[in-house]
Amino acid sequence: MNMTRFAEPFQAVGCSECRNLEGLGFEFTMAFQPIVDITLRRPFAYEALVRGPNGEGAASVLAKVNDSNRYRFDQACRVKAIELASKLGLHKLPNCLLSINFMPNAVYRPETCIRATLEASKQFDFPTDRLMFEVTEGERVEDPTHLVKIFTEYRKQGFVTAIDDFGAGYSGLNLLATFQPQVLKLDMELTRNIDSNLVRQAIVSGVLLVAKKLNITVVAEGVETQAECDCLAAMGVRYIQGYLFARPSLEKLETEF
Repeated sequence: MNMTRFAEPFQAVGCSECRNLEGLGFEFTMAFQPIVDITLRRPFAYEALVRGPNGEGAASVLAKVNDSNRYRFDQACRVKAIELASKLGLHKLPNCLLSINFMPNAVYRPETCIRATLEASKQFDFPTDRLMFEVTEGERVEDPTHLVKIFTEYRKQGFVTAIDDFGAGYSGLNLLATFQPQVLKLDMELTRNIDSNLVRQAIVSGVLLVAKKLNITVVAEGVETQAECDCLAAMGVRYIQGYLFARPSLEKLETEF
């Protein structure tokens, strides 16, 4: 791993330090968007999405992340997501996961960089087997072997692993060939208007076949219409995320679908 990406010497950051947002120089919070089990009509998971303190979009927050604060920001996001999810009672929902995006390029040593996550889970009484970690959207994986080490360590800790935005950017077949996660999230470019697009249907059918052979759970992202949902359901997709069911809610869990 190219350590020149880190502008300051690595230090293991504890839970209390990660919660000290003054060290970042900016504040943020989380919005939660459900991933719905359309068979049981209940949440399969909630994805924690970074927002500004007054609900500003993720871009306004991520624009403040740089090489000098990336590690602290990544760690602080995990702690904030767990703290809020616990406060909102997510862990009391049946078999419901908390999905957290992470930056693989911000993880120096997996077994050490997970310390704040474990401390937060203990402090806020949030079961570690309810945590799902997704590779952050658009995060270029410069060293695939490093990502495999991260995911391997996360599985050892009992976390669920996921590849986000599959089919777009850097989250394609090469990444899947390198590591097989427990969850695969189809990018919205594959699910948008899928009910009327034979090419998208053919591609998604192929991905579903691969996922079935590898025993991977598939989530469809970006679903906005009932027609898209019905088409995906007919193809065998059980877990759906998108505006059809709920938009991200600031520090809130939507439960009515």
